[in-house]
Amino acid sequence: MRWLGFLAAWSCVGLFTLAVPEVRAGKKAVKLTQQWKGSVADEALQKGAPDFIANQKALEKLWKEWKIEHKLPKLDFRKEMVILGTTRGSMLIFSAQLDDKGNLHVLGFETSDLVPGFRYVLATVPREGIKTVNKKPLPSE
Repeated sequence: MRWLGFLAAWSCVGLFTLAVPEVRAGKKAVKLTQQWKGSVADEALQKGAPDFIANQKALEKLWKEWKIEHKLPKLDFRKEMVILGTTRGSMLIFSAQLDDKGNLHVLGFETSDLVPGFRYVLATVPREGIKTVNKKPLPSE
């Protein structure tokens, strides 16, 4: 058991070491200000899921199509935007990092089990400094 503890501690150090160059490269964590999570039964709707939503009309459309049970938020898309991800697994955890070129890297960690339908996470982030999301340009206002 001690050996396993040593390996776990060593692998954590290794992960930390690998993360350091990312920080030096100018990426900084972006706080997710609001989040909505849920499931959608119709797997076909997952195919059209965007990487981000930059206006209220697109958010309303997605909210209706996916039949999201949470109350539709009224957002100021001049100041914030919605990033999202989906998975067929039972759980999805989200984070985001902004690099020094204005690209928002949306990172997702998902379980590998497959269950009917799909799970989603929608999150708002401050729009300031973001030019692209996963290298896809934001629409001009």
